[in-house]
Amino acid sequence: MKKVLSFVLAALMLLSFAGCQKPEEPENLDALGRIQKQGYITIATEGTWAPWTYHDESGTLVGIDIELGKLIAAKLGVEARFEETRWDAILAGVDAGRFDIACNGVGKTAQRAEKYNFSDPYVFTNSVLIVKNDNTEINSFEDLNGKKNANTASSTYAALAESFGAENISVDSLTETITLLLQGKCDCTVNSEMTINDYLKQHPDAPIKIVAYYPGDDVCIPVRKTDDAASLLAAINKALAEIKASGELAGLSVKYFGGDYTEKK
Repeated sequence: MKKVLSFVLAALMLLSFAGCQKPEEPENLDALGRIQKQGYITIATEGTWAPWTYHDESGTLVGIDIELGKLIAAKLGVEARFEETRWDAILAGVDAGRFDIACNGVGKTAQRAEKYNFSDPYVFTNSVLIVKNDNTEINSFEDLNGKKNANTASSTYAALAESFGAENISVDSLTETITLLLQGKCDCTVNSEMTINDYLKQHPDAPIKIVAYYPGDDVCIPVRKTDDAASLLAAINKALAEIKASGELAGLSVKYFGGDYTEKK
């Protein structure tokens, strides 16, 4: 009986001691700390916009933004995990915390900068106006008033066309855009110079032409605009500076764009 009583008393003492222990305080990690602890960074991308982000013949996700995302992740000491989604969901997903960043040729605009923080630019490009070869009515952006343009709804290209009076027809991919143009269901499309150059390289007989150029937005990486993401933005800028200094960024630009577009001209 004494042994049982002693055992019970010892157990009660242990429970009492355990109850007095200070509970572990939750880790107060910022965005960078959380990413490094979990071992990966979630990157939003379309996967349908060559040569920025697309699937090659084997189905592998490739593109300048895919390689750049992997390089940035390596600099942070983590794995790059890409989440493919429609363009219209990319920035909203970053804002909601679903994605840590986006690598998708995102142009920095004053309106977007009010809601998101942006990295230093890594590519500088032009917007181009595309029409069918037999179109003689549209020769400049000033000719877009009253015309139908095809673009993803929230893209800067759609906004640019609309600023010149065009009506936008919403599409989900470049393939759909070109199809509508060739079918005569739209008059034109505004897009990235590199994207159209790549398309014409892949489809040299496509009956389309570039009729005008317009200075594009600086291409940057969007990050959630919160206090806890400041260190993440700083780490991304550091990574970009190192990737640029090493010549890797220029190499990627030449590989995917056919030239070095990493310096503002």
